[in-house]
Amino acid sequence: MADSAALRAPLWANLTATFFGIGRMRPGPGTWASAATMLLWAAFAHALSYPLRTPILIGLAAVVTLVGIPAATRAARASASKDPSFVVIDEVAGQLISLIAVPLSWKTFLAGFILFRVFDILKPPPVRQLERLPEGTGIVLDDVAAGIYALAVMQLLLHWGLLK
Repeated sequence: MADSAALRAPLWANLTATFFGIGRMRPGPGTWASAATMLLWAAFAHALSYPLRTPILIGLAAVVTLVGIPAATRAARASASKDPSFVVIDEVAGQLISLIAVPLSWKTFLAGFILFRVFDILKPPPVRQLERLPEGTGIVLDDVAAGIYALAVMQLLLHWGLLK
């Protein structure tokens, strides 16, 4: 029912909220969206020169967040659900944030993926409280916060030389 309801949302909102349909993959649409985001960024980042990667990723995460909030709102309204599982643009935003200023290696990408998924699932304070914000704001900002937690832990691991 929720998937067919999403089709009633405007096309731009449906495509954005589901990250071009990835939100319909089962099981675990959020995990699929995080994995796709990580792989797409890995491929794209390798084509960028080093000094451009971090500012481009920060800008990309900001755009995904700012466009994702109204898209998630429209898709959630169309499905009559507070936080439908097919809305995964929030995972895209959070996963991007977790990879800011991270060296390009399979270890750092795997660590960023795992850290983000753990914080997104466990939702330590204030992540869970952000879910209470209205509509798309709550849907997206809790994952942004989970991404910030993952980013902080990732940077500590890099600083201590536990990842390279």
